[in-house]
Amino acid sequence: MMSLIDRYILKEWLVGFALTLGVIIGILILQNMYDSLPDLLEAKATAGEILFYYSLALPTYLPAVLPVAFLVSLLFSLGSLHRNNEIVAMRASGSSLFRISRSLWGAGVMLSVLLFYLTSLVVPNAVEQARTFYENLEFASAETTEEVERKSMLYNLGFDNRKDGRLWFMNRFNERAWLGLGVNVHTRDEAGNELSRIAAREAYYDDTRGNWVFLDGRELLFDAQTGDPLRSLPFEKKTFEDFDEDPNLMLGLHKEPKELSLFELKRIIDAVPAEENPAVHAYEVRYLSLLAAPFSCLVVVGIAVPFAVSGVRTSPMIGVSKCLGFFAIFYVLISVASILGERQIIPTALAAWLPNIVMLLLAVRLFRKAR
Repeated sequence: MMSLIDRYILKEWLVGFALTLGVIIGILILQNMYDSLPDLLEAKATAGEILFYYSLALPTYLPAVLPVAFLVSLLFSLGSLHRNNEIVAMRASGSSLFRISRSLWGAGVMLSVLLFYLTSLVVPNAVEQARTFYENLEFASAETTEEVERKSMLYNLGFDNRKDGRLWFMNRFNERAWLGLGVNVHTRDEAGNELSRIAAREAYYDDTRGNWVFLDGRELLFDAQTGDPLRSLPFEKKTFEDFDEDPNLMLGLHKEPKELSLFELKRIIDAVPAEENPAVHAYEVRYLSLLAAPFSCLVVVGIAVPFAVSGVRTSPMIGVSKCLGFFAIFYVLISVASILGERQIIPTALAAWLPNIVMLLLAVRLFRKAR
């Protein structure tokens, strides 16, 4: 059961948190509107479609916004209590720092659980739906077939399927029709020797059968020992039933990890093990970092509380400035750990969790010092 102190501190924090969260989300929406609204208007989106797009995009802000709003609201509410000597009075009555802040720790745990739920279920769907809705608006606004093709065309698409020994390269790829133009597929053995090569004018993915069909091409067979060509077999249309590479997977690997949802990252990691393709390490780090990010709310409490309630005689802003400085270090540590994980210098799981672990250990030290 919550005591009077718990309810009082929680109430003071909730007011600041609601105001801070509203302001930050409003600023981010305005920034997003500055970047995307001209494109939406150019795509001839109606007012209802624009509002629907931003309602889809809104959940994607929360994983980044909630920890920042939590930090600012903690500094604001606790700083106000400290300036009014209410924290001093509580501690003089025998309450420990943890006893005073336990309701805020509870709020941090609840926000972490909420963020984990949003990150793992809500946000991935929102990312994919917002992107699909925006792309559909672009295609719907196209006035000619040539313009539709231009907007749906991706250039220089490559995919290294090391598991099956196939290296793909397409000069152009239509994302909507799953049609590749100027397609070359190199098949290699485990030693890397080329066994065959398919060069075709076009290739499309048959999603009903789950394989690729090549049109107007030629299949070249090579001697694995010498690399000399053995046969050249032309064809007008040929289906390769064992060529089952998913176009969505190809497109996902063509994008930066930060552009993909959690679900898309998981599909890439499951389909292409990092041992077979080192580039997947970046997707693993991003995936695990997204799962670890919600627990930064606990880091926020652990760092903000000792600095916000510390008795700095010259100015309370010194404690706030130190706290913000530690969080700047926290985000630098996240970037450094991600780079180390992507380059396989440290394990990807350690790269995702190391910043939280380091800052929580620092929080324990600060709490002990603040006693």
